[in-house]
Amino acid sequence: MIPELKKTTEQKMQKTLESLKTDFGKVRTGRAHTGILDHIQVDYYGSMVPLSQVANVTLIDARALGVQPWEKKMLSVVEKAIRDSDLGLNPSAMGDVVRVPMPALTEERRKELIKVVRGEAENARVAVRNLRRDANNSLKEAVKAKTISEDDDRRTQEEVQKLTDRYIAEVDKLLAQKEQDLMAV
Repeated sequence: MIPELKKTTEQKMQKTLESLKTDFGKVRTGRAHTGILDHIQVDYYGSMVPLSQVANVTLIDARALGVQPWEKKMLSVVEKAIRDSDLGLNPSAMGDVVRVPMPALTEERRKELIKVVRGEAENARVAVRNLRRDANNSLKEAVKAKTISEDDDRRTQEEVQKLTDRYIAEVDKLLAQKEQDLMAV
């Protein structure tokens, strides 16, 4: 029971970390990256589909993306979907490619993004601590049911605490890295 509890707790903490990385990926830095357009939905013959299912997204240079729809008539639809997204981007059609320049971030916008990133990191820390609490509650129930000894309970709680500390340190490391990326001009 104890090894299984530790394993599931660690797996859930790892998923929390992966979720945080995904959330950080959505917060844009001054540089262009293809993942920034992942959540954009395009109207494709009456149904909404992800942009990646109707076009190729490529990196033109450090400050611009290229979106090439597979069908010529989708060019204006893709351009409109990017413009209407909440990313504040201003795409322009050039031939059969939609060019999406990344505007430089102002100092004020960088500070706002850092606040957002810190909030995401705090949510991840809270999630990790909640997983620790759940694991400890399971251990207490097992002690009450006399399926494990109090020594095993104490030992396992210490191991879960070490696991929690390790994942919170990882969250802090990711946060510091993202803040550094945001402040780089």
